[in-house]
Amino acid sequence: MPLHVLPGPEIGCVWKAGVSGVYSCLVLFRLTNVATPLWRFPYEEQLKVKSESQKKVLQTLASRLRELGTDKLEITQKPDGLCCPLRSIVPSQGILSVCEPTTGNMPEKHKQVAQCYEEFLQQSPLDPCLLFHQGGHWRELTVRTNSSGHIMAIITFHPQDLSQDELCNQKALLKEFFTCGPGAVCNLTSLYFQESIMTRSSHQQSPYQLLYGEPYIFEEVLGLKFRISPDAFFQINTAGAEVLYQTVRKLSRADKNTVLLDICCGTGAIGLSLAHQASKVVGVEVVEQAVEDARWNAAFNGISNCEFHSGKAETVLPQFLMSREDDRLLVAIVNPSRAGLHYHVVRAIRNCEAIRTLIYVSCKPEGEAMRNFLEFCCPPDSGKKLVGEPFSPLLAVPVDMFPHTMHCELVMLFTR
Repeated sequence: MPLHVLPGPEIGCVWKAGVSGVYSCLVLFRLTNVATPLWRFPYEEQLKVKSESQKKVLQTLASRLRELGTDKLEITQKPDGLCCPLRSIVPSQGILSVCEPTTGNMPEKHKQVAQCYEEFLQQSPLDPCLLFHQGGHWRELTVRTNSSGHIMAIITFHPQDLSQDELCNQKALLKEFFTCGPGAVCNLTSLYFQESIMTRSSHQQSPYQLLYGEPYIFEEVLGLKFRISPDAFFQINTAGAEVLYQTVRKLSRADKNTVLLDICCGTGAIGLSLAHQASKVVGVEVVEQAVEDARWNAAFNGISNCEFHSGKAETVLPQFLMSREDDRLLVAIVNPSRAGLHYHVVRAIRNCEAIRTLIYVSCKPEGEAMRNFLEFCCPPDSGKKLVGEPFSPLLAVPVDMFPHTMHCELVMLFTR
């Protein structure tokens, strides 16, 4: 479960020694209400709120498809104006109690690392970097933990015009603080440092430098062990991830005559958890470190029917689909970021007749994912090169991965 903290005045006010209790409490309330706006509601009420939100997504999709002139009446004439049946939301299996605003929605260990980082910033002669053009150096802290309590901390740093000797000195001070100084109480498993002149950089753009400890943390999901690099995506709610993957497994209905496409596969969690019931799994992921993890995960868990490809999905997937020679049916599972799928990925899936089943996992279905839904389901459009038979939404299953927030994962099953 990762925590991201940017150094700034509000974070400083919360943890800075000597700040008045009243002001600190007000800031904590503000932070809690922004990060976990549903914390005051009993969990059953939270689920009702989220269910209504997902219902609006399906109503919007049905309305937009009507506007596009779809001729599939079963899509646009469902009860309640939904485009397909909506199952009851699957509750989270790991809920942090938020009885007070000071608790937040994160483990105590995460807050301890953030507090120590704040203490380090206060004693550092270098300023935080809030806006690049205003100078400063210390930027984001990311904390990742697993169910065993291992902790990976990643600190990003803007080098500005520091020399290599000065950079080495800052890295040494940071390492000393977290291994021998006050930060040693965090008992970090891994401490990474990344020099970056951009808001967010990949390992390829700005390598993660291991200052201390182990290069990876590990997590177990559905009886499988996963290696996780600092740059690799992994679901933040491990217990919830198990339920999510089980949901995807049931909807896929994959068998030994099926090839699963795991698009935006990260460390391979979805594909590997379904590999035993499929003929083959082909994963695609842009983050090279995650692909290396996925290959290690397959080998470690003794799974031999998976292959993982590094590169942009909009490049790798069309090439794979054009070069395949067997006639086995394909099931596509996509789990993109909030930015959604690139148009070329949508076009490749839509125009591949062997793909009869599509499962779309979205953490923000009302955003760019809605654009993808419409592209998959709209009538054929030669101008946009969407010439394949349109998909139809068959079922929607919300899975709550983020208690106390407005967000949940929506698993959409499309068929044709």
